[in-house]
Amino acid sequence: MTVDLSVEIGGLKMKNPVMTASGTFGYGREYAHVVDLNRLGALVVKGTSVHPWAGNPPPRVAETPAGMLNAIGLENPGVDRVVKEELPALRAFHVPVVVNIVGHTVSEYVEVARRLDDSDGVAALEVNISCPNVAEGGLTFGTDPDQAFEVLRRVREVTRLPLIAKLTPNVTSVAEIARSVVEAGADAVSLINTLLGMSIDIETRRPVLGNTLGGLSGPAVKPVALRMVWEVAGAVSVPVIGMGGICNARDALEFLMAGASAVAVGTATFVDPTAPLKIVDGIEKYLKEKGFRKVTEVVGLARRS
Repeated sequence: MTVDLSVEIGGLKMKNPVMTASGTFGYGREYAHVVDLNRLGALVVKGTSVHPWAGNPPPRVAETPAGMLNAIGLENPGVDRVVKEELPALRAFHVPVVVNIVGHTVSEYVEVARRLDDSDGVAALEVNISCPNVAEGGLTFGTDPDQAFEVLRRVREVTRLPLIAKLTPNVTSVAEIARSVVEAGADAVSLINTLLGMSIDIETRRPVLGNTLGGLSGPAVKPVALRMVWEVAGAVSVPVIGMGGICNARDALEFLMAGASAVAVGTATFVDPTAPLKIVDGIEKYLKEKGFRKVTEVVGLARRS
């Protein structure tokens, strides 16, 4: 039996519902020698800003039970170099490329979006208003409905590309933020970004991370992420991309059944770069075994009475 794995996320057409999570897969070509990028539903590249960002001081990563903390700080070479050096290499692959955009100010988000709107090979933009590891912007915008609205509204004015708003879990009501960005023009929402956390070295008696605080990801956050995807899927009418601790096909299917139309795989790729492809295969196998003909048939299945 043939199974249709294709999905459409706010105008972004994908051959299957499995994406890479921004910040965990570089700009894609770093993995091209071990992963068949053409088999991905979409490739989401790391956060990209107007000017180069140096990121946070080391140490930037710390292992935790069932997860990891990171405080990379969105280090990137800036949009001009991404357009000149990274995007051309990705045009050789048959996979939609989604660029995650970041900024310290609303005008910086707008400028990155404007620059990418004119660039070949960009299928969609993911507006990152949820990173906990930068001193200005990022999380500040994502925790306030009015500021989240303003960022998405301004970006919407300068691009024709599908817009995905990446949401933070570090809020009282993620559904409220989701409704704000959709009202502002977001075509889809993705969640969750990392949970704010920290670790202390009891020998040095100092925080482990150079930035003190970092973002927690991995299997430890999955129940929280799944709950938030459930809430947001019931609060907005646009597609939801679920992420947070997805390590295998069973995890991915839970997110789909909670209402996500697609999933993104992040921390799992540090353990196994081929994890996204194994998840694609696992989803297909499950659908065949259970008699489903389309992956869209399981989207929101747990919500139906």
